[in-house]
Amino acid sequence: MSRLETFEPPRWMTRRLGIVMACVGALVAYGAMAPRYPAVALGVALIVLIIGFTLLEPATIPLLSMPLLVIMLRVGTDTVNLTVSDLALFAAFWAAMALGPRPYSRPMQTMLWLAGAYQVATLFTVLANPYRANTVEWFHAWLLVGGALVVGWFVGRSGHARLGLALLVVPCLALALLTCVQGAIQLAAGSTGPVYLSWPYGMHKNFIGCILAVAALVIYVNPPWLAWPRAFVMPAFALTVLGILASQSRQALVGLAVAIAFVFLRADRHKRRSRIVFLSIFPAIWYAISAVHTQLASGDQFNSAYQRLSWYQDSLIVWARNEWFGAGLRWWTSGRAEFAFQPPNAEMEVLSSAGVIGLLGFLVLMIGALVVLWRLNPRYGTLALAIVGMRLVQGQLDLFWVAVQVSVPFTIAGLCLGAAAAEAGGKRTAGRRNRSFPVPEDTGDSAVLTSVGSVLTE
Repeated sequence: MSRLETFEPPRWMTRRLGIVMACVGALVAYGAMAPRYPAVALGVALIVLIIGFTLLEPATIPLLSMPLLVIMLRVGTDTVNLTVSDLALFAAFWAAMALGPRPYSRPMQTMLWLAGAYQVATLFTVLANPYRANTVEWFHAWLLVGGALVVGWFVGRSGHARLGLALLVVPCLALALLTCVQGAIQLAAGSTGPVYLSWPYGMHKNFIGCILAVAALVIYVNPPWLAWPRAFVMPAFALTVLGILASQSRQALVGLAVAIAFVFLRADRHKRRSRIVFLSIFPAIWYAISAVHTQLASGDQFNSAYQRLSWYQDSLIVWARNEWFGAGLRWWTSGRAEFAFQPPNAEMEVLSSAGVIGLLGFLVLMIGALVVLWRLNPRYGTLALAIVGMRLVQGQLDLFWVAVQVSVPFTIAGLCLGAAAAEAGGKRTAGRRNRSFPVPEDTGDSAVLTSVGSVLTE
């Protein structure tokens, strides 16, 4: 058999040939649509440009998706209505699957298996409750966890962890600035209520608070491999915290306080943490507890504290109708129950949606993820563990399965896993380069040659 017949092109060659073919196809489509549909043609041209950059840097699409992951704006039609974050994550996921570095590290593989275990557990409710929203949400939940992990892994493993986190934090700083400005305007008008942004699009106070808490935690941890300068870290952290205070999101404050306490107390030989920031978590927790106590003492049955208690009871009523498999994912949008609310607690939501089996899968996912990230090198594991743990704490006080608020923490966790694997791979490569030269055993000068080799490698 000839050498030509046995030749197999390397993986990088097949990838780039596929990208080139996609560019050619997009250019043909551009030429056909440009005269009649200029707006569509412009979008095609932009896609061609992005694909062209992918030839130079395979991580282009995942990197471009990072600032879009925090945009909750909904786009589409009545039939297909997704957030910008979901669309960006979907595109980045397929790019990461096609071009991402392999193999996955053992911690990353374990995280994906945990995400798969949750999907298997919730598959029972999809089969037991056949309706479209149930099936769609099943795939959506995988994208928010498994897809986000894969995208973050690609960014971190390809050596772009610093750039990826910067692209993620910058729009959060812009959001914090808008929130602070709106809060100042409300205070000047005599209003002390929470901030609900209406520009550039409508944003709920709890969404604002939770996303800013993610940015604040990334800035506060500032791991050694990120190494943002103090001149940036201190003002940026203060801005995000002020934004959270303006939103008056109690779950964001409590989640951030718990995460900061964990980061401060965990042994870290690389840097000393500010005790002022650590001590400030106690007033934050006191504020949240006192606000809930005031609402409960008021006797107002329609405030948020009493409303949550009512929703907890109604969630148990929904769950009791199908204890093992639940009422189906997003049952509150399907008209299958007399209630129309998303349970404001992670376990209550999963229990009512997927039953006992789904709740077991959720506990396996979250507890297993925390264990995996705890065992990761603290240089990378501290940020990943704090981010995922903060999301779990926030989910005890409000909605859990929400686009952006789930995908962003798991993207950061995947990024940390990828960055840790990149550093470990670099060390292994350096170790192989520094080995002594092999010496044949049949030479009489083996001892001399061995000593010379050891000297050269020192």
